[in-house]
Amino acid sequence: MNGITSLKNALLHLFYPHVCAGCGSDTLPVDSQLCLLCLQELPETGFEKHSNNPVEKIFAGRLPFEAATAFYYFSKQAALQHVMHQLKYGGNKTLGQQLGRTFGEALKRSDRFKTIDAIVPMPLHKARQRKRGYNQATLLAESIAGALEVPVWDDIVHRVAATATQTKKNRVERWQNMQGMFFIADNQKAARKHLLLIDDVVTTGATLEACGSVLLNIPGVRLSIAALCYAND
Repeated sequence: MNGITSLKNALLHLFYPHVCAGCGSDTLPVDSQLCLLCLQELPETGFEKHSNNPVEKIFAGRLPFEAATAFYYFSKQAALQHVMHQLKYGGNKTLGQQLGRTFGEALKRSDRFKTIDAIVPMPLHKARQRKRGYNQATLLAESIAGALEVPVWDDIVHRVAATATQTKKNRVERWQNMQGMFFIADNQKAARKHLLLIDDVVTTGATLEACGSVLLNIPGVRLSIAALCYAND
């Protein structure tokens, strides 16, 4: 029986390889999308524990917020770049769920995110979400919500259009590119709630600022922000 099981597992691995989303190694835990080495090397920021952290400095004076954080430092040509590519474009939903659970547990341990009422994932435009098949921010949000034991509200705010990539734009161009890109679909449910806006990466903060500003138009809303990665370019 053990021989048959081993053969079955070998055939499954041949046709459906289980490899690390960071380095491509096939030596990784069955219940993980990352090998132990990549898990150990993911550069956590610890920002969730501290006020006036680099993410909060991005939004200071630009957006009223309760707390802001990012979980990992992002750098190009590192394992995390491959991880994020798998999350956004590789269809690896299980990876997003795993990263979201880890992030959510870190937020749960922090006193700075204790009063969150609901989580709002950064919306994708419908056309882009259809093409990709999912919204990576929603994957993260659902797992974070499980850790914090709060609901995910993905019907509060919507995106007007699929904007051009922000990668090669400077801070001002990114901000201009996002103006008028979001609208509130339901402001009754979120009134007087503390919302946690989730995205995968924060760089200049232009997208989060644009979306957050619209959420703050809801009566009595308090806003916090959390991104999986902080990219200081």
